[in-house]
Amino acid sequence: MRVLLIGANGYLGRYVADRLLADPAVQLTVLGRGDDADVRFDLATGSPGALTRFLDAVHPGVVVNCSGATRGGARDLTRHNTVAVATICEALRRSGCGARLVHLGCASEYGPSQPGSSTAEDAVPRPGGPYGVSKLAATELVLGSGLDAVVLRVFSPVGPGTPAGSPLGRLAEAMRRAMQSGDGELKLGGLGVQRDFVDVRDVARAVHAASLSAAQGVVNIGTGRAVRLREAASVLARVAGFGGALHELDSPPARLIIPGPSPEHGVAPPTYPYPDGCGTWQQADVRTARDRLGWRPRIGLEESLADIWMEAACRI
Repeated sequence: MRVLLIGANGYLGRYVADRLLADPAVQLTVLGRGDDADVRFDLATGSPGALTRFLDAVHPGVVVNCSGATRGGARDLTRHNTVAVATICEALRRSGCGARLVHLGCASEYGPSQPGSSTAEDAVPRPGGPYGVSKLAATELVLGSGLDAVVLRVFSPVGPGTPAGSPLGRLAEAMRRAMQSGDGELKLGGLGVQRDFVDVRDVARAVHAASLSAAQGVVNIGTGRAVRLREAASVLARVAGFGGALHELDSPPARLIIPGPSPEHGVAPPTYPYPDGCGTWQQADVRTARDRLGWRPRIGLEESLADIWMEAACRI
């Protein structure tokens, strides 16, 4: 099976590439903007016609799209998350390759959820910010394309390589700084938010399963369990061997506050708003992934956090 992977250099894409390469039945071709791609192509500026010609030449059986942007203004998010997907869909419609499309969406497309609830695929999407809007528009393009396509709505991915700007990445960095400086306490804010954290390696397994399946439409990829960020911080402290005290600051629930340089040095402590626009709670209903992909998460949050800490500890 020849698979064309788009976005192999991203956080999710790297693990998807590793998973696909581990399958001896897969012939992998990587398309992207980087020099290490097999074919260099910028989806945000390239034409559908140029991509069609490449698809006809390579003739993949599956196209996996892991590309996209998580930060930036509305214009950049639209260009990288929506226009790029429009290019992929149009090129696949024009091409004679007949490839199946596996597109990675995200839980931000749903927006805030009722605390205590599990969000199923038939929930009405109400994204709470430009990122979720741009990803939802991409999903709608895929679903309306008429292609053999599935959208995996990934909830909160964690594990090795977790971006430093993510909530758990910032927690690990704050703990590393505290341990490096010998601080006996760590003050954090915004730990009441609850998210469904799913390991990035389990996400890669889901992509592989979706590539081989006949599933179409939207499929949630999560664990089915929301975890409070406060609980994740406690687990991280245990796996890191941090014996100090964790103090929670009073702060808005949608912000994670990590003390930085003091105001007397001319820089105010930074506050990091969550970019996902999902409010205080999100938890996936993952029955569709189980029933249609034969997929279940295997890696628990403690193992994911231990791997995040291993990388942070290397910087001590």
